[in-house]
This record gives sequence, structure tokens and C-alpha cells, in this order.
Amino acid sequence: MGFLDKLFGNKKSQAPKRVLDHPKKLNPGDMISLDDSFALPPQLKGQQLKVERVSCYEYEHNRSAEWQLRGNDNLPVFMSVETDDEEWLCFSVKVTRDKVEQLFDLDEFAEIFEEPGQAVLKLKPEARSQLPELAHWLADEYHQSTFAAYGYYHQNDYRLMSPPAGRGEPFESYRLDSADESRAVEIEVYESGETDVMLTLYRPLSDIRDFWPGA
Repeated sequence: MGFLDKLFGNKKSQAPKRVLDHPKKLNPGDMISLDDSFALPPQLKGQQLKVERVSCYEYEHNRSAEWQLRGNDNLPVFMSVETDDEEWLCFSVKVTRDKVEQLFDLDEFAEIFEEPGQAVLKLKPEARSQLPELAHWLADEYHQSTFAAYGYYHQNDYRLMSPPAGRGEPFESYRLDSADESRAVEIEVYESGETDVMLTLYRPLSDIRDFWPGA
């Protein structure tokens, strides 16, 4: 059979290899390596990150995937892909309430949740020196662009199918962008009262230098 396999080809051995060349194709267990650019924060600069989970955000007219990544420092980093005129990587890290208080004036922060949703959020002058690990994630000023957008968070991957109706964790989304749209503050308020605050950095797809498929 060995000779016949060589002569006619072994179909099993000729199965096409998985091509991994775009972040939208990433699955749990895959890995990426990022550029060594000084424009990237230490949590991303030159790092190798492994995909731990793919989850889904569902809105009225669209849904988007989110990849949870983890590197050597064991800090979770969240990634999505946003399409405008072109595609951008959106990297996010969560910040605790204590850090929010170090970054922003809480009275200004509270205005984010008040109508008409036109809050302006200014970074505290001492924020970068107090939290140097977040310095690259921060802009001096943010302007609100999203107010109470309703959606559902799903822990499972629904890139190839629609999420089950009535499932998922409902939340309201708020977002503020920097003037150059390179950074954002994103907030998710869940019905349970849990609130997630994230600092987001927008980067070109070319910041991913290599892809490695998982086992």
C-alpha cells in the first residue's frame, strides 16, 4: 500500500492546510506576533499573543467578533476588527474603578451616562505618571460618540451562524473617541449592574507580523 499511496497519492496526506493570514480567521489556540514598534504599548510591543476565546457582540443591525488574547505577562488583551474605509485592529484593556478614578474626574465621567450624550472627558495631568503602563493607551481628551447603544454579549463564537434569539447578556454601550480617532474609552453597562471600562487603541492590520495556527 505504501507504493500505491506514493503512486496515486494519499488523499489524507493531501488535505489542504489551513491558511491563516487575517485576524478574522483566528480561532482559540492560534497565536499572533506583533510589530516591535515604539507606537505600541508594552502589553503589545513585540509580543506573542495566544487566542484564548472568541466571543460575539450582537447589535440591532450587526454583530462583531472579539478575540481574547493573552501573552507572557498573563494580562488579557481584547481584539476586534473594525471596518471603515479600511480595516483596523482594535486592541482593548479593561481598567478597574480605582484606575478610572486615577485617570479621569469622576464628575466628568458621570456625564457620559446623561442625555444628550455629549460628554467631554479630559485626562488628569498626572495620570500618565501615576499609571505609566497605560500611557500609550491614553489620549488627552475624548468626545462622546455613542450613547446607550443596546446590545447582547455572547461568550460563544457566532461568526458563521446567528446567535440564539433571546440569549446573551444584555448591555448598554457608551463610547468616547480622541480627536484623531486613534484611541477610545468604551463602557459596557450590564443589567446586573456590572460595568466594564476599556481603553481602546486603533492600529493597522500590518501590526500583526506573523500568524501561527494552533494544533
